[in-house]
Amino acid sequence: MKYCKPKSKSILSLDVGLKRIGLAYCDSLFITVNILPAVKRERNYDELNTIKNHISRHNLTGFIVGLPLDDAGNMTSQAIDCKTYGEFLFNELKLPFSFVNEHSSTWESTNRFGVKKDKSGLIDSLSAKIILEQWIQEGPELKELVGNKQI
Repeated sequence: MKYCKPKSKSILSLDVGLKRIGLAYCDSLFITVNILPAVKRERNYDELNTIKNHISRHNLTGFIVGLPLDDAGNMTSQAIDCKTYGEFLFNELKLPFSFVNEHSSTWESTNRFGVKKDKSGLIDSLSAKIILEQWIQEGPELKELVGNKQI
Protein backbone atom coordinates (compact mmCIF):
# COMPACT_ATOMS: atom_id res chain seq x y z
CA MET A 1 0.00 0.00 0.00
CA LYS A 2 1.43 3.42 -0.94
CA TYR A 3 0.74 6.41 1.26
CA CYS A 4 0.99 10.14 0.62
CA LYS A 5 3.73 12.14 2.29
CA PRO A 6 2.40 13.28 5.70
CA LYS A 7 1.60 16.86 6.65
CA SER A 8 4.20 18.66 8.75
CA LYS A 9 4.12 18.07 12.49
CA SER A 10 6.69 17.33 15.17
CA ILE A 11 6.97 13.58 15.65
CA LEU A 12 8.61 11.12 18.05
CA SER A 13 9.87 7.90 16.49
CA LEU A 14 10.30 4.72 18.52
CA ASP A 15 12.32 1.63 17.66
CA VAL A 16 10.90 -0.77 20.23
CA GLY A 17 13.10 -3.67 21.28
CA LEU A 18 12.90 -6.20 24.05
CA LYS A 19 15.58 -4.46 26.17
CA ARG A 20 15.68 -0.87 24.89
CA ILE A 21 13.60 1.64 22.96
CA GLY A 22 15.46 3.84 20.50
CA LEU A 23 14.11 7.38 20.19
CA ALA A 24 14.35 10.12 17.56
CA TYR A 25 12.30 13.20 16.78
CA CYS A 26 11.82 15.79 14.07
CA ASP A 27 10.84 19.43 14.05
CA SER A 28 7.42 20.41 12.73
CA LEU A 29 8.78 21.31 9.28
CA PHE A 30 10.73 18.05 8.86
CA ILE A 31 13.99 19.99 8.51
CA THR A 32 15.95 18.15 11.18
CA VAL A 33 15.77 14.67 12.61
CA ASN A 34 17.61 14.21 15.90
CA ILE A 35 18.25 11.19 18.06
CA LEU A 36 17.53 11.01 21.77
CA PRO A 37 19.14 8.61 24.24
CA ALA A 38 17.54 5.18 24.11
CA VAL A 39 15.54 4.20 27.18
CA LYS A 40 15.63 0.89 28.96
CA ARG A 41 12.37 -0.98 28.53
CA GLU A 42 10.89 -1.88 31.90
CA ARG A 43 8.23 -4.46 32.76
CA ASN A 44 6.30 -1.83 34.73
CA TYR A 45 6.55 0.78 31.91
CA ASP A 46 8.71 3.19 33.97
CA GLU A 47 10.19 4.42 30.66
CA LEU A 48 6.84 6.09 29.93
CA ASN A 49 7.80 9.06 32.14
CA THR A 50 10.96 9.63 30.10
CA ILE A 51 8.99 9.41 26.86
CA LYS A 52 6.41 11.90 28.19
CA ASN A 53 9.22 14.27 29.22
CA HIS A 54 10.69 14.17 25.70
CA ILE A 55 7.26 14.84 24.19
CA SER A 56 6.76 17.84 26.46
CA ARG A 57 10.32 19.22 26.13
CA HIS A 58 10.31 19.04 22.31
CA ASN A 59 6.61 19.91 21.86
CA LEU A 60 5.93 16.72 19.90
CA THR A 61 2.44 16.29 18.47
CA GLY A 62 2.42 12.64 17.42
CA PHE A 63 4.49 9.48 17.32
CA ILE A 64 5.35 6.54 15.12
CA VAL A 65 6.38 3.03 16.07
CA GLY A 66 8.48 0.81 13.83
CA LEU A 67 7.14 -2.67 13.04
CA PRO A 68 9.79 -5.20 12.03
CA LEU A 69 7.82 -7.04 9.35
CA ASP A 70 9.39 -9.94 7.47
CA ASP A 71 10.54 -9.85 3.81
CA ALA A 72 6.99 -10.55 2.63
CA GLY A 73 5.49 -7.79 4.82
CA ASN A 74 4.00 -10.20 7.36
CA MET A 75 3.92 -9.74 11.12
CA THR A 76 6.78 -11.28 13.10
CA SER A 77 6.70 -12.05 16.82
CA GLN A 78 8.71 -8.87 17.44
CA ALA A 79 6.27 -6.88 15.25
CA ILE A 80 3.38 -8.14 17.38
CA ASP A 81 5.20 -6.93 20.52
CA CYS A 82 5.88 -3.53 18.90
CA LYS A 83 2.24 -3.23 17.84
CA THR A 84 1.06 -4.00 21.37
CA TYR A 85 3.49 -1.42 22.78
CA GLY A 86 2.38 1.21 20.25
CA GLU A 87 -1.26 0.68 21.17
CA PHE A 88 -0.35 0.95 24.87
CA LEU A 89 1.40 4.27 24.16
CA PHE A 90 -1.58 5.56 22.23
CA ASN A 91 -3.86 4.79 25.18
CA GLU A 92 -1.47 6.53 27.58
CA LEU A 93 -0.43 9.53 25.47
CA LYS A 94 -3.63 10.20 23.50
CA LEU A 95 -1.56 11.48 20.56
CA PRO A 96 -1.97 10.67 16.86
CA PHE A 97 0.25 7.77 15.87
CA SER A 98 1.05 5.35 13.12
CA PHE A 99 3.06 2.21 12.53
CA VAL A 100 5.88 2.13 9.97
CA ASN A 101 7.43 -0.97 8.40
CA GLU A 102 10.97 -0.90 9.75
CA HIS A 103 12.24 -4.02 7.99
CA SER A 104 16.08 -3.95 8.13
CA SER A 105 16.37 -0.57 9.91
CA THR A 106 18.97 -1.92 12.37
CA TRP A 107 21.00 -3.36 9.50
CA GLU A 108 20.75 -0.05 7.63
CA SER A 109 21.78 2.01 10.66
CA THR A 110 24.77 -0.28 11.24
CA ASN A 111 25.91 0.19 7.64
CA ARG A 112 24.99 3.86 7.25
CA PHE A 113 26.43 5.12 10.52
CA GLY A 114 29.17 2.53 11.04
CA VAL A 115 27.99 1.64 14.53
CA LYS A 116 28.29 -1.98 15.53
CA LYS A 117 26.08 -3.64 18.11
CA ASP A 118 26.39 -1.74 21.33
CA LYS A 119 24.93 -1.80 24.80
CA SER A 120 24.38 1.98 25.01
CA GLY A 121 21.31 2.03 22.75
CA LEU A 122 22.92 4.26 20.12
CA ILE A 123 22.10 1.79 17.34
CA ASP A 124 18.47 1.70 18.56
CA SER A 125 18.12 5.49 18.40
CA LEU A 126 19.82 5.59 15.00
CA SER A 127 17.29 3.00 13.84
CA ALA A 128 14.50 5.24 15.18
CA LYS A 129 16.02 8.07 13.11
CA ILE A 130 15.92 5.92 9.96
CA ILE A 131 12.31 4.93 10.69
CA LEU A 132 11.38 8.61 11.07
CA GLU A 133 13.17 9.63 7.87
CA GLN A 134 11.31 6.86 6.04
CA TRP A 135 7.99 8.05 7.49
CA ILE A 136 8.70 11.63 6.42
CA GLN A 137 9.22 10.41 2.85
CA GLU A 138 6.38 7.89 2.65
CA GLY A 139 3.76 8.47 5.34
CA PRO A 140 1.12 7.39 6.28
CA GLU A 141 -0.57 10.53 7.60
CA LEU A 142 -1.14 10.16 11.34
CA LYS A 143 -4.54 11.72 11.87
CA GLU A 144 -6.21 9.44 9.32
CA LEU A 145 -5.25 6.40 11.35
CA VAL A 146 -5.67 7.49 14.97
CA GLY A 147 -7.41 4.74 16.90
CA ASN A 148 -8.09 2.65 13.79
CA LYS A 149 -6.66 -0.78 13.23
CA GLN A 150 -3.67 -0.29 10.97
CA ILE A 151 -2.31 -3.81 10.65
